[in-house]
Amino acid sequence: MKHKRVIFQDWGVTDYKVAWNRQEKFFNETVELKMKLRDRKAAAGDDFEDNTVTNNYLVFVEHPHVYTLGKSGKPEHLLLDEAGLKEKQAVYYPVNRGGDITYHGPGQIVCYPILDLDNFFTDIHLYMRKLEEAVILTLAEFGIQAERYPGYTGVWIDAGKDTARKICAMGVRCSRWVTMHGLAFNVNSDLDYFKHIVPCGIDDKDVTSMKKELGETVDINKVKEILKQHISVLFGMELI
Repeated sequence: MKHKRVIFQDWGVTDYKVAWNRQEKFFNETVELKMKLRDRKAAAGDDFEDNTVTNNYLVFVEHPHVYTLGKSGKPEHLLLDEAGLKEKQAVYYPVNRGGDITYHGPGQIVCYPILDLDNFFTDIHLYMRKLEEAVILTLAEFGIQAERYPGYTGVWIDAGKDTARKICAMGVRCSRWVTMHGLAFNVNSDLDYFKHIVPCGIDDKDVTSMKKELGETVDINKVKEILKQHISVLFGMELI
């Protein structure tokens, strides 16, 4: 049975590992339930009737300073050693998402959709493009023109130009059409932290934030509300 009810949670400022464990719990519960429903249907055949549905989650969170390396990333793209990490009050984790290395920290909206895409559409590329579109539409409401950059994921300003700069990075995991991880949207981020990595494995493009583009600190709660609304509309979600 398909349903588009999505449980929204804002975890505030949460340690990365704590948040990752919570994600894994939601993800594993959803996958396990899908497998049980599949087995029940296979056993019952055409007579299968079950109103059990999988849960969908949309999570917003901010993390203390952390660098995470995706499965396709290179460890040498972290330019700090243990002493350097300690000096920057940052931690480092290799994780099970796609993509290379990125930074999370205060002033950045990290969005984790844990969705059963069988309830929406089974197309991971469309899924990524819809998340990008939600960020593009959110930035437009603040007068910032952003776009996609062919050949790259995420959301960019001045894509294709010498001044191209990324404002939102993406890295997801999808198994049995259940997603986790997601996007990192720089609102008031301390961009100096990006100087200690090769962001997303790209060494010839800059990183930016809403604060840098607008020249002033932005109300992150307002950005969250607008972003949440655009995601819910683009996916046809019923947020609860």
